[in-house]
Amino acid sequence: MPSKVINQDIKIDVVSTMKKVTITTLPLQSALNDRVKPTDFMDCYSVESDLSPRDAAEIIANFPAWARFLVKIRNVVTAPFGLSSDGPPAIDKVGLFPVESESHYELIAGFNDKHLDFRVSVISENGRVFLATWVHTNNIGGRIYLKTILPFHIIIVRNALARVRAINKDTCR
Repeated sequence: MPSKVINQDIKIDVVSTMKKVTITTLPLQSALNDRVKPTDFMDCYSVESDLSPRDAAEIIANFPAWARFLVKIRNVVTAPFGLSSDGPPAIDKVGLFPVESESHYELIAGFNDKHLDFRVSVISENGRVFLATWVHTNNIGGRIYLKTILPFHIIIVRNALARVRAINKDTCR
């Protein structure tokens, strides 16, 4: 796969950079741990980076064109079911997601919808950025939705962290 330009000046080899993204467990200090119930979905990935949670979250939420296209398809398909397409109004958002809490260590964003409640956590710790997603499904529609989007979620998350790493490497030169 050829290099792809991100933020006009930064080129990354998407495939080789995505290989540096690792699946991991959510750090114990994360406030997201308090939400997790046995039947909830939780995943966590990390990558080498010294960026702050806010800076990393801004990069993560700045979806590439192909991911924005997938979100548009999702919005068309889910509109008849009354699901949110742009999140609730909020003073502070990262992309579409309202920021729920923020510290020097962790930013948590997300919201509750009819079919599921979700939050993402972006943590900066010991030279790594962690991106965790927590989902609590509220009904059968939420469970179907989660199973349907999960393969795309994994690709989007891995790509997002690859961009975090690439931008971090570029700014640290």
